[in-house]
Amino acid sequence: MNSVRRSLGYSFAESYIVNALSIASIFVLSRLLTPVEIGVWAIAAVFAAIASTFRDFGVGEYLIQEAELSDRKLRAAFGVNIAFSWFTAVALFFASGWIAEFYREPGVASVMRVQAVSFLLIPFGAITFAYFRRNLDYRPFFWSSVGSSVTTFTVSIACALAGLGYMSFAWSSLAGVAVTVLVSFAFRPKALPRLPSLDGWREVVSLGKHVTGTYLVGQIGKSAPELIIGRVLGAAPVAFFSRANGPSELFNRMVLRAALPVCLPYFAREARGGQDVREGYLRTVSYITVIGWPFFVFLAAMAFPAIRILYGTQWIASVSLAQILCVAAAVEVTYFFAKELLIGRGDARHANLLQALSQAARVLGLVAVIPFDLAGACWGLLAAAIVGGVCAHRILAARIGLTLRHVIGACKASFFVTVISTAPSLAWAAFGPIGEDNFLQVMVVAGSVFGLMWIGALRCLRHPLWRELGNLRTRGTART
Repeated sequence: MNSVRRSLGYSFAESYIVNALSIASIFVLSRLLTPVEIGVWAIAAVFAAIASTFRDFGVGEYLIQEAELSDRKLRAAFGVNIAFSWFTAVALFFASGWIAEFYREPGVASVMRVQAVSFLLIPFGAITFAYFRRNLDYRPFFWSSVGSSVTTFTVSIACALAGLGYMSFAWSSLAGVAVTVLVSFAFRPKALPRLPSLDGWREVVSLGKHVTGTYLVGQIGKSAPELIIGRVLGAAPVAFFSRANGPSELFNRMVLRAALPVCLPYFAREARGGQDVREGYLRTVSYITVIGWPFFVFLAAMAFPAIRILYGTQWIASVSLAQILCVAAAVEVTYFFAKELLIGRGDARHANLLQALSQAARVLGLVAVIPFDLAGACWGLLAAAIVGGVCAHRILAARIGLTLRHVIGACKASFFVTVISTAPSLAWAAFGPIGEDNFLQVMVVAGSVFGLMWIGALRCLRHPLWRELGNLRTRGTART
């Protein structure tokens, strides 16, 4: 358990530093670039994200869950990673023109061609980082991510000030990938093979095809707003939706993406050791809901000041959309790690099924954008989140014996912490004036009260997270 805590420490530290830079970047770029320029980048980024699922082809997951690693398996994973990544780079480069024509935005092609170059570089660091993830050693990941983020932040701002528009994102992203690969070289263990091979590729691909299907379907569902809204309404509405989703995305970046790299190897280790993975999963649900539920409810109440501070006056139309999306995110977070649990125990087929069901519901919900504009799409996503939660529970009930009583027991304290900590913010949003003359003061006061109430509720209700924080404090005092 100490290795898990240490890995989480590195992962969360990396997340907070990266997100501080990300928020600063958003604050500046939202004021330097137009909605159309941001929308062009968002559309191009969606296709790069979808292509990345083919690029990786589950190689990292193969290395993490494999019972024993050998030089042959590592070289095979390296070879498969290069083959799929380079093939995807070529496909992305040559498809860029057709995609730009489909969305009636020529700039999409220019961005995608630069993104394709990064796919040529990524395999040279991917195996190294997968190796460290397997061993729950996140120190190299911390330094690579921080270095990449500093580079991305610096290059994006410099390019935007130079008037490069949407290409600011493209060049900064490529620079960040280059730094990540360089850091991987610095930390690369001598035991890792330096040359790829295709001897044993079938073993890698046998798992990779299922994992890729799982992540591909998930990425398509995640990217569906940009894909559908961009085609139906254009680039600018994509940007408004993106900004509405921004407050929710903060939680994804600060918490979920920090915990996600640790949870998969943690579940895999428990499964390899013959442990009851249900207990570890419920502990994870308890921790994530006591952070996520209060966060999303608070942001829904304070959507106007949050949007106004982060993005400026030109994005106020995103406020009502952000409130709906925060509720949808609160629903999704309860079963967010279900796929990682299934993959960690080698059940990639059911993880794939869960993704297919959840993302099909998401795409169907987004179709509401056609008759009901952006608000309809957001309500559709809320309905899809509920359907996805039901599907996840039913599959976990069948595979690991999870019951509704288990979930309620894990989330009961989180519910009361949410009610107590967000009550003042909800009351202020309902009865107090919030506008251009006081949005900053409201956010500072409401945020401070929310933070204090959340900590107090954790302690009074003796939530397991409070005991974990106490353990961290005790270990920190012992070291000093």
